[in-house]
Amino acid sequence: METPEGAAAAGDGVLDFSRLSLSNFSADGVSDERKRDARQLHLSYNRLASLPSSVDVFCNLEFLDVSNNGLSAICEGVTRLTRLKTLVAKNNRLDEFSLPKDFGSLQLEVLNFSGNRFEEIPLQCMKLMRLQSLSLGGNRLRSIPAEIENLTSLELLYLGGNLITAIPPEVANLPWLSYLVLCDNRIQSVPPQLTRLHSLRSLSLHNNLLTYLPREILCLVHLQELSLRGNPLVVRFVKEMTYDPPSLLEFAGRTIKSRNIPYYPGDLPANLLNYLDFASKCPNPKCAGVYFDSCVRQIKFVDFCGKYRLPLMHYLCSPECTSPCSSNPQSDAESEDESSVPAYRLQRVLLG
Repeated sequence: METPEGAAAAGDGVLDFSRLSLSNFSADGVSDERKRDARQLHLSYNRLASLPSSVDVFCNLEFLDVSNNGLSAICEGVTRLTRLKTLVAKNNRLDEFSLPKDFGSLQLEVLNFSGNRFEEIPLQCMKLMRLQSLSLGGNRLRSIPAEIENLTSLELLYLGGNLITAIPPEVANLPWLSYLVLCDNRIQSVPPQLTRLHSLRSLSLHNNLLTYLPREILCLVHLQELSLRGNPLVVRFVKEMTYDPPSLLEFAGRTIKSRNIPYYPGDLPANLLNYLDFASKCPNPKCAGVYFDSCVRQIKFVDFCGKYRLPLMHYLCSPECTSPCSSNPQSDAESEDESSVPAYRLQRVLLG
């Protein structure tokens, strides 16, 4: 079917060829003036299997929507659209082999590949330095590449509805990330490094396999929404406790640090000095102990208004630092430092 001339008259700078059952697209029926003046090109809800490279005749294009077609590849001509800022290609048949080699050279700010067949995020996407919004929801992704940290301008990352099992700590290196959507995946834990996301306002983790959250999540002071429904931590009580006895080296290090025994660089070998520098203070305010490699890994339930319970992971220097057994399992491992967290902070995290 040929492109009807009348479809191009959608408005100043806007060419709308959507919902016309097009099986191919030709710009021959568009005047040179309209090609030059076009800022938006809408081709959604057609039957396109591919885009012709001649799409680059719209040299000043800033917005391109090719959603809901049958596209299996993005043509090389797209890489010549040097002013393109938004590319929407939802609900097609694209995968990690569908992008041209130089796709990363685009100056895109918004990229939406949701509802396709990606099993991994193409590395070309990791070169889009100006990208502010990346959506790959409803694909077949199993992981998030460490190179995600290259997208330092990213404000929204939408990866819901995939098969992702882990969140790489590199996500924490996105300084402007405000919205992180990882719902409907298979994620089992949240890395404590996410506390470095100082701009984060919304974190969607519902319908995963989470049984606890790191206690550091309370440091996300700008977080306004935390979605956790449909996780084991919400639907049932979970408590884990593991402890490996300290080595003789750790016993010696604990004694030196907890009793403030003085030592100097000339007293010990460099490897032991370095070891002592990595002592972690026990978070129990009633304990002056430290630990190195051996610690108790325990779930602490923070209660808010008697209605919401948020399991947080914390570490203690020994089993003796846990609270005595209580008839209420949610009160285990209470500590003064967490009871002093302002109520409004907890409300942001628990209630959103």
